[in-house]
Amino acid sequence: MAPAQRSILKEGVVAGLIGAAVVAVWFLLFDIWRGRPFLTPGLLGAAVFQGVTNPIGLEPTVGNVVGYTIVHGLAFIAFGVIAASLMAVSEREPALFLAFVILFASFEVFVFGVVGALSKSMLGALVWWAILVGNLLASLAMLWYFFRAHRALSRTLIGSWGSVLREGIVAGLLGALVVALWFLAIDWIQGAPLRTPKLLGTAILGQPDPGAAIIFYTVVHGIAFALFGIAGAVLIAAAERQPLFVFAVVIFFTAFEVFFIGWVLIAAKWVLDELAGWTIFLGNLLATTAMLAYFFKGHRALARRLTAAWAEED
Repeated sequence: MAPAQRSILKEGVVAGLIGAAVVAVWFLLFDIWRGRPFLTPGLLGAAVFQGVTNPIGLEPTVGNVVGYTIVHGLAFIAFGVIAASLMAVSEREPALFLAFVILFASFEVFVFGVVGALSKSMLGALVWWAILVGNLLASLAMLWYFFRAHRALSRTLIGSWGSVLREGIVAGLLGALVVALWFLAIDWIQGAPLRTPKLLGTAILGQPDPGAAIIFYTVVHGIAFALFGIAGAVLIAAAERQPLFVFAVVIFFTAFEVFFIGWVLIAAKWVLDELAGWTIFLGNLLATTAMLAYFFKGHRALARRLTAAWAEED
């Protein structure tokens, strides 16, 4: 095996182990907080190895916990090696970093699909949002490791991290504000102010107290949009240097719409009986439009290049 191949393999294995460790630690702390250590890997192990779909009366066993931990680690290592290979290729041709972005997006969508495929009773015991948070934390940890090892590529793609981070947070909070104002107006017209955040906080985040549901959902909503804005800012900055990344921006914002609707369907399908589906879709579409307008206002050169390219195509 050539030195370059060994380097990619080593980097992928390390990145995969980092991601697997982050998920494992997250669920260990989460299960301890719930008063049932190792419940999550125990349930997932039972589902994978024994086909269990009903968690009632099921207790974690050493075999299920160890077996699932091994499978989980190997899966993350395989994903890490593929990601490291794409990262190495991207160093030679930055435009190919688009494939790296799609890989991580597909990883999250895959986990999202697996969670949705579990039976409703098993999903309730596992706490679906904890699974998504765990994998999101793992993705962030792996991305940190990759960009730390490939600093030249990160500088080539996005330049100054500080300005990108600020731009992303501002864009995310702008999107969150647009959605909040949209639903405040809808609820006000219907004569039930703050009904939407109360419903979503109660149904999706499991907060029984109406006041706590509104506050908790608003905070989570703002943080989620800020993280989404940062990811969008990274792609916009990359598109400034590699115009091909405009496609990644389109894919990313489209996936955002699909992800949110799917999230509601998995977490609490009945919410769509209480809230008109078009209001949810339109609210997020308005937020997306506001964020893109903010991004392109700060990147006028990119907007002009895209407009010129479309004019030439016509």
